[in-house]
Amino acid sequence: MLHNPEKSPLQHRKRQVTPPIRFDSGRNERAKIGFVLLPNDQLVEEDMVRMAPPGVGVYFSRARMPHEISTRTLAQLTESLAETAGRILPDDILDVVCLACTSGTVAVGEARVCSELNKGAPNAHATSLMGSVTKALAALQVRRIAVGTPYAHELTDTVVGYLQNEAGFEITAYAGLGLDYDRDMVRVTPDYLLEFGASLDTPEAEALLISCSALRSLEIVEALEKEIRKPVIVSNQAMMWNCLRLAGVQDRLSGYGELLRQF
Repeated sequence: MLHNPEKSPLQHRKRQVTPPIRFDSGRNERAKIGFVLLPNDQLVEEDMVRMAPPGVGVYFSRARMPHEISTRTLAQLTESLAETAGRILPDDILDVVCLACTSGTVAVGEARVCSELNKGAPNAHATSLMGSVTKALAALQVRRIAVGTPYAHELTDTVVGYLQNEAGFEITAYAGLGLDYDRDMVRVTPDYLLEFGASLDTPEAEALLISCSALRSLEIVEALEKEIRKPVIVSNQAMMWNCLRLAGVQDRLSGYGELLRQF
């Protein structure tokens, strides 16, 4: 015997929604920040979620490029920045969109990076990790810095040259670890990074920069500041600080160095 749909038991259980539906600004009502990552990045998502204050949403998408980190491969980022930024909350509006790669910004150029990001997220403040680092150092009002990177020598020289010639900092000492792949950078131990950073400090340096989002430097920034008694900027700390400030979020965060605690 066939059931008559008009007399189906389900029809008797259906209820009409009582209007009006109530809406608010959602869980992340204070800000929505989007990050464009390299394909092999393993740390940025975790670090950003860890630092994000209540009410701030962090969202991610990955750009296309070869696995090796070099000036040649990083320059290819340009081809996919707009598309990648456009995939982050495509039916909503980001407050900030950021390229989460220090060396990529140096290879492509800050202005070009921001222009491409805004093609995909036209209503967002566009920035980059290197832009965040230079703004962080400016906020500390320092000009003489020591610099450590995980990169091979050519890319380290390129980053240091940018900081010196484009951003106007005096480099008192610098060194790179000679690594080409993220899979190696993420395995450098925090205790080694503490020793590495301390070894770069000079009496002339006003602050220390450890560059690269693929290093676990966020875990040792407080200890390193205590050891050298100077401010320490690390990539993911500077990136979160800058993105929060661009979004109008002024929270001071403990546990991540002087920058987020005081500025």
